[in-house]
Amino acid sequence: MSDNIVSGKVVMPRHIAIVMDGNGRWAKKRFLPRVAGHAKGVEAIRRTIEGCISRGIPYLTVFAFSSENWSRPSEEVGFLMNLFLSTLEKETDRLDANNIRLNVIGDISRFDSNLQEAIARAQDRTSANTALTLTVCANYGGRWDILQAVRRMSQDGIGMAEMTEKRLASYLALSYAPDPDLFIRTGGEKRISNFLLWQLAYTELYFTDIYWPDFDDRELEKAILSFKSRERRFGKTSEQLVI
Repeated sequence: MSDNIVSGKVVMPRHIAIVMDGNGRWAKKRFLPRVAGHAKGVEAIRRTIEGCISRGIPYLTVFAFSSENWSRPSEEVGFLMNLFLSTLEKETDRLDANNIRLNVIGDISRFDSNLQEAIARAQDRTSANTALTLTVCANYGGRWDILQAVRRMSQDGIGMAEMTEKRLASYLALSYAPDPDLFIRTGGEKRISNFLLWQLAYTELYFTDIYWPDFDDRELEKAILSFKSRERRFGKTSEQLVI
């Protein structure tokens, strides 16, 4: 039985995964350029990190830039890349001081060298931290993740007869973390959008109309309370979960 379940009743999620949607619409509603919403969304990430740490939640994963986002206007993509770089440069000291480990997963080979180097520095600087593992998914897609896992297994000489779910999971980009217990998507859309397709198989899903820049500790608590109200059976019956 999972550490966060007692007799089928959920205690607290160990891992929260978030699609941070609605930045552009938040800005449009205020007659601001879309990029203003992305900049404001960084503040919501800070609040959510603080909320997870205060609750003792050890893993937080956020979807920052999908492999499909390259199709957005070039000006917006360029702003997002610069925002990612400047945020890493500004926030790494704060992450380290607060005992937060940063990991970036996805195909970062498409990013320019300055951003790749900043990612490497931030990951190395925070690698020994233990209060929270913050994973940022950048140029990431769930299908890409499964495909790269299969390719790496093949490169390691693992044949079809030796392939198991457990072994494949160990090759996924998020293999160092437990599967998410709670998935949150802001912005009103009710899709997973190619995010952690393998890992979300038994995750509890929570959707809210709140735009990401407005997501605060109160909204995080609402999502967690919804999570706590559910019975996680993982294929079993309610009776089987009673000790």
